[in-house]
Amino acid sequence: MSDADASSPWLVVGLGNPGPEYAANRHNVGFMVAELLAERMGGRFKAHKSRAQVVEGRIGPPGPGSRRVIVAKPMSFMNLSGGPTTALRDFYKVPVGHVVAIHDELDIDYGALRLKFGGGDNGHNGLKSITKSGGPDYFRIRFGIGRPPGRMDVAAFVLKDFSAAERRELDYFVDRAADAVETLIVDGLERAQGTYNS
Repeated sequence: MSDADASSPWLVVGLGNPGPEYAANRHNVGFMVAELLAERMGGRFKAHKSRAQVVEGRIGPPGPGSRRVIVAKPMSFMNLSGGPTTALRDFYKVPVGHVVAIHDELDIDYGALRLKFGGGDNGHNGLKSITKSGGPDYFRIRFGIGRPPGRMDVAAFVLKDFSAAERRELDYFVDRAADAVETLIVDGLERAQGTYNS
């Protein structure tokens, strides 16, 4: 998956749409996880010339076990996430196989996680853009948001805020997704899948 060594940086991209009107949308759960990871790393997002906000820091135990990580939120809107992601990958010299995208997933029950490497985009515009821009060889942390109720349009559903019932558990699920990112980077995909895939 990667010819990189332990000192090579990782790029973790939370997918979402910029702007306060989107902040609590289901489609923005990638941003929520990215913000928690930044908080854990003790960093603040800063604007980067790649049209993204970034935080640089380390994940994992202090010493040789820690990994250098750039956490990013593209500011380009979801369907154009690929440009900033590829620009950041080039800027920070992130090797293939060291990119992690965190995104909402309709085909998984609310709060469930699935981790995988590579594959298709399943109709997700953020993934479609990243794959078109830089190829499919990156990790995906798929955060379940479930299917829309009744005949509600999918686009309307993902751009709605989480329901009151969902919000009660949201912090727990976001926390768990951030744990999954850290486990993936420090211990590898197999360990992270064994612990977090549900």
